Amino acid sequence: MRIIDLHCDVLYQLSSREQPTDFRTDETLQCGFVHLKEAQAKAQIFAIFIDEVIPENERYMEALRQIELFQAQVLTQPEMVHITDWQQLSTLEEGQIGAILSLEGCDAIGGDLNKLKMLLNAGIKLVGLTWNFENAVAYGAQEDPTKGLKAFGKEVVTCLNEHDIIIDVSHLNMQSFWDVLPLAKHILASHSNARTLCDHERNLTDEQAKALVAHGGHIHLVYNPPFVVEDAEDNVELEDLVKHFSYLADLVGAEHLGLGSDFDGIHHTIQKLHHLGDTQQLLAALETTFTKQQIEGIAYQNFERYVQAF
Repeated sequence: MRIIDLHCDVLYQLSSREQPTDFRTDETLQCGFVHLKEAQAKAQIFAIFIDEVIPENERYMEALRQIELFQAQVLTQPEMVHITDWQQLSTLEEGQIGAILSLEGCDAIGGDLNKLKMLLNAGIKLVGLTWNFENAVAYGAQEDPTKGLKAFGKEVVTCLNEHDIIIDVSHLNMQSFWDVLPLAKHILASHSNARTLCDHERNLTDEQAKALVAHGGHIHLVYNPPFVVEDAEDNVELEDLVKHFSYLADLVGAEHLGLGSDFDGIHHTIQKLHHLGDTQQLLAALETTFTKQQIEGIAYQNFERYVQAF
């Protein structure tokens, strides 16, 4: 079964490793080319993530560096197709994999809207306003939950709306989420789970999940063990993740769910789900709860329908 995964950090891995690595052959990359093929990937979103240790005046150049790596290592593979228009998903041929850029937090742009526009020109189709901390746009998941979207953040949201860019709420704190929701034209959570089952600030409360879907959004579930079972790193099972799919399906409908692995951005993995190539095992585990049609939706069709409506 084909899949579309909304979040991986392979560009960060390609950029940050001390020894150069190869996207096509390195099987230690959780979302490298080998595992994309094993996963039967139809499309993969590649995040640009700027580590907080990088000085502020170097963050924009680091974003450009990761875009260069995307172009030099990912797009040079003959099977990879750069998706700059969502309608391209429906034209992919057998064996082709769509490659899409996202921005995980607006730290790279500082307070400069022109830098954001330059990054969008490189093909970014999905933008998270923050990572876990405060920036010039808003407050992240590990910040004071009562502090929200900033004045510059409203300019950023307007710009993203004008360019039909999806706004990703996965890393926003509570108030920023509620501030952004009514302003966003296209919105989703690219890699978050149910906070009722795992009380972590990166997960969505029932109220958030229902409001997000009511606004037209989707929820793509994440495989990071501490977001699946509270305070857990090891011995998390596939069944634990399936519980999040089942819970959110009961809450908002399976037709609004999808995959958002966070591979290459996580240090611990779920049993039997160690890299993207193991995704088919997750889909098989979903058979205990979902119909084949629902699983196909979660795997790729729900997201395709979502973006085709733009």
